[in-house]
This record gives sequence, C-alpha cells and structure tokens, in this order.
Amino acid sequence: MHTVAVLALEGVIPFDLSAPIDAFGWARLPDGREAYRVRVCSVADEVSAGAFRVRAPYGLDALADADTIVLPGTADPTAPLPQGVAEALCAAAANGTRIASICVGAFLFAATGLLDGLRATTHWIAAQDLAARYPKVTVDPNVLYVDNGQFLTSAGAAAAMDMCLHMIRTDHGSAVAAQAARMCVMPLEREGGQAQFIVRAQPPAPAGATMEPVLRWLDEHADRDDLTLADIAARAGMSTRTLNRRFREQTGTTPLQWLHRARVRQAQHLLETTTDPVERIATRTGFGSPTAFRDRFKRVVGTSPYAYRRAFQVSPEGAAGPKGARGTARPATTAPHKTDNP
Repeated sequence: MHTVAVLALEGVIPFDLSAPIDAFGWARLPDGREAYRVRVCSVADEVSAGAFRVRAPYGLDALADADTIVLPGTADPTAPLPQGVAEALCAAAANGTRIASICVGAFLFAATGLLDGLRATTHWIAAQDLAARYPKVTVDPNVLYVDNGQFLTSAGAAAAMDMCLHMIRTDHGSAVAAQAARMCVMPLEREGGQAQFIVRAQPPAPAGATMEPVLRWLDEHADRDDLTLADIAARAGMSTRTLNRRFREQTGTTPLQWLHRARVRQAQHLLETTTDPVERIATRTGFGSPTAFRDRFKRVVGTSPYAYRRAFQVSPEGAAGPKGARGTARPATTAPHKTDNP
C-alpha cells in the first residue's frame, strides 16, 4: 500500500493538515480496498495547530518509509526548520520519495534546497516573499499547483485538494480519483485555467441555480455534434444573450465552453477505458472531426489524445498506466488558474 506521510510542524495550518488526510484517506481502489495508508508525523509529541493541538502518532523517522510526503503550511513559514527535518526530507528525496507542499508549506520545502532550479507555487499573497527568500526557485503565483514529477507545490486552500486529487489520479486512474472527488465534494475544473487530469461530472451549480436543468441536459446531450448556442437557449427558454449572462453568473463560464469540457471529459473516459480509435472517440463525443477533437483536447487537457491514452489507459486489472511511486519521473505539469481563493 502506498504510504503518505503528512508532516505536522509547530503552528501547522489546520486545513493544510486535514486536506491530504481526507483526500488520500477517502481514496478507494476498485475492489474497495484503501488506496493509501496515511500517517501524521512530527518532530515533537505535540504541536500547536492554532485553536487546538495535534498529537502526531509517528515521528520523523516515519518519513523514510513513506512513498509520498506532504508538507502543510505553518503559521510562521519563515521560521527555521526544526533539527533533522531538512536532512530527513533530502534523504527521502534521494530515495525517490514524492514530496509535495501545500500553500506556504513551499517555504519549508524551499528551505531544504530541493526546489532550487524548479518552478513552484504557493499562496498568491506569499509568492513575492517566497521568490525573494529563495531566488533559485522560479515562483509562479498564477497556478493552482506545479508538478515537477517528483516534487509538487500547491497554492492556497482549495488548490491543495486539486493537487492531492491530481496525485491520486496519477497513481490510480480517474475512477479512483473521481470517487475521492465526490467524497471531497470538490469541483475538479475551474474556469480560467487548464482542466485537471481527472474525469468526473461537471461541478454542480449552486443550490437553486436556474441553470441546473440545462447543465444536466447538456451533459446528457454532449455527444450531439449539431448543438448550437441557439439550441441551448431554446432549451433554457431564454434568449442567447440572457443565457450567456446567467450561465456565466452561475457557473463562471459560457455554455459552449461548458459543453466543450463535458465532451473532453467523456473523451478522457473513453481513452482510458476503451481501445476505440481516436477518430471514433471524436464522433462519440460530439466533435465534428478528429482534427477539431485533437485541437480541443490538447487545449483543455494540455496533451494529445494519443499521449493521454499512453499515460492513463486502464489495464485489465483496473490500474492506470503510470504510478506516482518512488523513483518514477513524470513530465512536469501545471494547472494554471487566474485566481486562487485563499
């Protein structure tokens, strides 16, 4: 079983601590088994987490046995690392362990020197300080997370869930990640940036949203290649202008962008679970031509349908192709987003 060690240092931010515990803890394999063993580690028997205190059942030595280490942010991320932490992280990194930081946990990560020469992100409000303190790190404040293969960093709050679900998706495929996402009640695609490598239904509209029936109808009819904005407006019983305005108010995007992404998600599922040629998948998901499909898929997902299939097609046993285990290098990816809510 893949072991995830979450390192709780003095002043650990409660959300940063709980996000990976919940995300990885909820992940289940197709046969119902837990996908991860999650351990909370610390250098002390007890640390402050603001309004409460945390007693970690594991010590620093548990990092050596972990397949993934997560570094939550702390109330004072500029404080020196406790004795032994940098050494333990560098030793784990040398052994191929995947290491990820959440929010201002990037300061702790950068203090080890492991991020030197790499792109990284953190909460937008702390990005300038991180760049000033660690000039060897290329800090990008405009992304949800950065995946350099072995080392990952995420922005604040909800971006931590985006990154954790991305790691689950990389380790075990979209079905396992989708179930974890449902348990997290977490939308996996946010307007203004590249879609995540995860397949699931569109993020639900706010409760009572007047667009909800239209969204369901769009998902059910996304495979129709003759759908137009006028068709969607007619279904909603309003003008195209009113439809665009209300759609953006309630979903943050346009009807056609929503439709394109629904089609891409369906295509992701087919690429992972079938051997259908790309041309047939283009037809089945409502794209007018294979060329249009390839272009839209690459714009939304960030890679070609062929490359996506090679990376993520599910084996007969139900396991995805690449694994995020020790020593596995993956291409660096980012999930950009124009705004990241703290």
